[in-house]
Amino acid sequence: MSTIKNHVQLIGNVGQEPTITNLESGKKVARFSLATNEYYKNDKGEKVQNTEWHTVVAWGKTAEIIEKYAGKGKEIGVSGKLKSRSYEDNDGIKRYVTEVEANEILLLGIKNGNTSAE
Repeated sequence: MSTIKNHVQLIGNVGQEPTITNLESGKKVARFSLATNEYYKNDKGEKVQNTEWHTVVAWGKTAEIIEKYAGKGKEIGVSGKLKSRSYEDNDGIKRYVTEVEANEILLLGIKNGNTSAE
């Protein structure tokens, strides 16, 4: 049960081309936005779409897979955990950020090949 204490699973579309950074250590990090859509009917019976945006960060081999296969608009599944951090912006104001740290990516809608990556 302890493995599900901080666990996130999302399926959505990549919002923009992932930003890939090569660190001095040789490790790679990928950062991108992921849009998830929820649909429901309002009290008038009309279908309504609600879109939530998530910031996703991936390291190492997972970042390499994102770099190669997860471009803007691609539908993917992400499994990972929530990470929170704070920083000071250029005006000296402390900002807080919560991101999804991906440890597994599922490439959806791909023909010819393996769609799961770790």
